[in-house]
Amino acid sequence: MEESQVFDVMGEDGFARLVSAFYQKVRQDDLIGPMYPDQDWEGAEQRLRDFLVYRFGGPDRYIQQQGHPRLRMRHAGFKIGIAERDRWIELMSAAMKESEVPKEVALNLRVFFEQVADFMRNVPEN
Repeated sequence: MEESQVFDVMGEDGFARLVSAFYQKVRQDDLIGPMYPDQDWEGAEQRLRDFLVYRFGGPDRYIQQQGHPRLRMRHAGFKIGIAERDRWIELMSAAMKESEVPKEVALNLRVFFEQVADFMRNVPEN
């Protein structure tokens, strides 16, 4: 499935459900939860939602408001090793299941999330 078709299937509402389910899990997580500022949960949720919508063929609000994603630069201040990567993937996978991401797009999202999560690592393996 082409990436632009992911948005056609998910729509704004599907991405909103996914990201909401993900952040409900992150807020309670002892490993990656503390990386998020308590006063900006709504902003973090909106940025991820808008990024995913844009990335998968929807409106470009993220680019209009944030500019180029520069994901590694934006996350450089956080320690992201294998454990953090794996936890992020675990929580996102659970959110995908909980929000009932349609099977026809689940593989595309899973591959993307795993690639990006690994790309974000900035702590060398021991």
